[in-house]
Amino acid sequence: MWSSRALVFGCCVAVLGAHAQSPTDTDPLLENHSLEDESASVVQARGVLRARDQAVLASELAGRIIELPFTEGEPFKKGDSLARFDCSAYQAQLNAAQAASRGANEELAHNRQLASLNSVGRFEVARAEARLAEAQAQAQVYQVQTKRCSVIAPYDGQVVARKVQRYESVAAGAPLLEIVDNRTLEIHLLVPSRWMGKLKPGQTFTFVPDETSKSLTATVKRLGARIDEGSQTLLLVASLPKSDELLAGMSGTAHFPELK
Repeated sequence: MWSSRALVFGCCVAVLGAHAQSPTDTDPLLENHSLEDESASVVQARGVLRARDQAVLASELAGRIIELPFTEGEPFKKGDSLARFDCSAYQAQLNAAQAASRGANEELAHNRQLASLNSVGRFEVARAEARLAEAQAQAQVYQVQTKRCSVIAPYDGQVVARKVQRYESVAAGAPLLEIVDNRTLEIHLLVPSRWMGKLKPGQTFTFVPDETSKSLTATVKRLGARIDEGSQTLLLVASLPKSDELLAGMSGTAHFPELK
């Protein structure tokens, strides 16, 4: 009797299980979600703002910093001195090289005058010319070094971070300042690679930064040159209107009209 009851119970469970797994029964929540996906008029993608002009400025020579006038967040203009080194030794070498160049020039002029009187030969004149060229080249080397004593701003921007402090001694190639120009911001998005044929340069969409929640009209500038094999995504770069409220590093959501 127990075996027959167990058999009946097992059959009932089997029937109920088969009914629960029937493909004709659909969860209403899943059905609504599917309809929303099919009827959606926009698609979204996350993106970040990046500046075209941003750099980490490094020292081109070894020395001690004596001026570092700008700190984090401060704006500067193109041509401003962002850092200056103690270059008294380089300046002394330049002065010596320039003096040697003047002496070599006088010697050459004297030898040329003597050569015109047949008092010296052509060899003496040629050797004086070579000494002058060597002295001038040496002076040019020290001129380049003294110019490197000041780090000049390549464009208008702001200081993101100072890597060193005033009066520190640094080696050649050491990072000094990280700078950015927030007027040259672009949107960088990673979009599904299947959108590639539906997105064209000049196409517009809206972008809403998380930090401001203000909708901006952006324009597609270019697509990336390679699809990521793992995520099957493609880089999309877009331009957007200039705004004092926008900063590099902000993130947000791009809303695209229906991609047909």
